[in-house]
Amino acid sequence: MTRANDPALRSWVDVPPGCDFPIQNLPFGIMRRAGGSPRLATAIGRQAADLQVLAEHGFFDDLGIPLEVFAQPYLNDFMALGKAKTSAVRNRLSHILDTDFEEWDAGELAPFFLFPQSEVEMLMPVRVGDYTDFYSSLEHASNVGSMFRDPQNPLLPNWRHLPVAYHGRASSIVVSGTPIRRPSGQTLPPGADQPVFGPSARMDFELEMAFVVGKPTELGQPIGIGEAEDYIFGLVLFNDWSARDIQQWEYVPLGPFLGKNFGSTVSPWVVTLEALEPFRTPGPVQEPEVLPYLKSEGNKNFDLHLEVWIQPEAGEAARVCRSNFKYMYWNMAQQLAHHAVNGCNFNIGDVCASGTISGPEEGSYGSMLELAWRGTKPLPMPDGSTRSFINDGDTVILRGWGERNGVRVGFGEASGKVLGL
Repeated sequence: MTRANDPALRSWVDVPPGCDFPIQNLPFGIMRRAGGSPRLATAIGRQAADLQVLAEHGFFDDLGIPLEVFAQPYLNDFMALGKAKTSAVRNRLSHILDTDFEEWDAGELAPFFLFPQSEVEMLMPVRVGDYTDFYSSLEHASNVGSMFRDPQNPLLPNWRHLPVAYHGRASSIVVSGTPIRRPSGQTLPPGADQPVFGPSARMDFELEMAFVVGKPTELGQPIGIGEAEDYIFGLVLFNDWSARDIQQWEYVPLGPFLGKNFGSTVSPWVVTLEALEPFRTPGPVQEPEVLPYLKSEGNKNFDLHLEVWIQPEAGEAARVCRSNFKYMYWNMAQQLAHHAVNGCNFNIGDVCASGTISGPEEGSYGSMLELAWRGTKPLPMPDGSTRSFINDGDTVILRGWGERNGVRVGFGEASGKVLGL
């Protein structure tokens, strides 16, 4: 356990009960104050700490990090330093923010580098070059297969043998708080033999996590299962918005296209894999036994609680889903090892999303498609309305956190409001 993960640590910065950002978290993101430029930041309590200010005052001088790294519009250059350096920064921050730190007067410098998160703009944390979306939840794949194929045999023959995925659109990944426009496309109405064009009537969310690649590979270079986590810098919440009616008509034979590429929402803070160490847990038993290149050792799943809320434009928000990242059948190491086994190269900032995370109970399903079971079981809302899919004006909010030994390490929110055409 690194110093920064010590559950006994406490910060002189106020961390309210239930806050996602104690001193044991210290995620990384990009913030901008009004009229200012983007700079590297971390979160502590309800504050955002400006790491450029700390760097300019010499707090990282002995780490050998160029000052300009802290003034970039994305985390890519910071991640490129390697985990030894980024971990050293996180540990240094745990010293600076520790309640026992006596080397300087916090009251003097704190106003210059700590700012309420409510008063800063959080920007897209990474420059995403490529994006892959996996399909790694057994429960989700089984539910969808039951709806659209065979309830008795819902999985395709390859599903238990490899982490299924498709390549998505990196350009439309946006940071939390960015509105999402309802997409238009072709759909095939029930009973019709010809498609029509118009706005999607089945707008959906997908509750996912995503990992950010922090170490590049060369074309032709595979990644062994045992070293896969060395390439994962950290995780974010990920809402892979979907237009189910457009998707259903277009996806055969080559998979999702317009039904998926119009927008995906990420949380602004990247929580390091290091900060998530306390939440490791065994994954599901994989049957049949996977091929040797996919055999992972140790606990590769993470016990992270996940929630989805729907906030109508005028009305009370409702929690519609409670799930957990530990349910994933294919873990992140397996996903990355399979992705690279053919020599596919990776760049710093590439994003790989988990696919919809559904649990075994109805209330743990990670999409409206499942929760309302293809529209046949509409969900009640506090204002008396119901939801089979997402309405214009609705804001969908994803939240996630791990909690152990009295310490909660969370991700904040990934939220987006759906705008009509």
